[in-house]
Amino acid sequence: MPNSLPEYEVYAVRYATRDAKRSANFIGGDAHDGPMPMDYFVWLVRGAGYELVVDTGFGPEVAKKRGRTLLRTPAEGLGLLDVDAATVKNVVITHLHYDHVGTFDSFGSAQFHLQDDEMAYATGRNMRHRQFNHGYEVDEVVGMVRMVYKDRVTFHAGDADLAPGVSLHRIGGHTHGLQCVRVHTKRGWMVLASDSSHYYEHFEKRRAFTTMYNVGEAIEGYDTLERLADSPRHIIPGHDPLVMQRYPAASKALEGIVVRLDSEPTY
Repeated sequence: MPNSLPEYEVYAVRYATRDAKRSANFIGGDAHDGPMPMDYFVWLVRGAGYELVVDTGFGPEVAKKRGRTLLRTPAEGLGLLDVDAATVKNVVITHLHYDHVGTFDSFGSAQFHLQDDEMAYATGRNMRHRQFNHGYEVDEVVGMVRMVYKDRVTFHAGDADLAPGVSLHRIGGHTHGLQCVRVHTKRGWMVLASDSSHYYEHFEKRRAFTTMYNVGEAIEGYDTLERLADSPRHIIPGHDPLVMQRYPAASKALEGIVVRLDSEPTY
């Protein structure tokens, strides 16, 4: 029987960057400390009359506050793909860290998809502690609570189907309610890992990022990513600059800005 699932286009939009060292990206540091910069992305899933944005990045104020280099706002980046943020109907928030939920208010028509565990974590007892709360901006968490009261948040408890060939999967680890997105494409099942693996090296070498709620859940999560994806080459980490090198630009004009993830990687 032929596969009747839609084959979606998937794009990574690079909107910001920062310098970092290897010691900052691995629990326990690294014996060969050196530069390991971090890119920031939002993602677009499009096809069969369906459009989904994954995460909403951050804007100029937070970039200045946290010392990040903002290249363009997420809405501007999506606009390069003819997406009007104000009219997008569905947005997945993989977790409520500042670089994944900031600028959510640019998406004035969207229903936001979030894990129960993430809202409970971001508004609960763990936020008393700097180790857990430093990745959150209080105003953004409160803003998402306001969206709940407007019935603009759809909560999920674990796995959920959003459309034929598009599903959510709770991973946890980095935060208590972190989720990834599985998408069916022309090259098979791929996974937008978000921060369940910041870099390729995290899931490839079973190492963990420094900001972590549950290390055991994070390591087990790498097995989940590999189970959901057709191969490790179908897993897209959340912050690795290598993504921009391994995938082709969406067009000549968008080189260094947008890559096409449903195309075969170069390596």
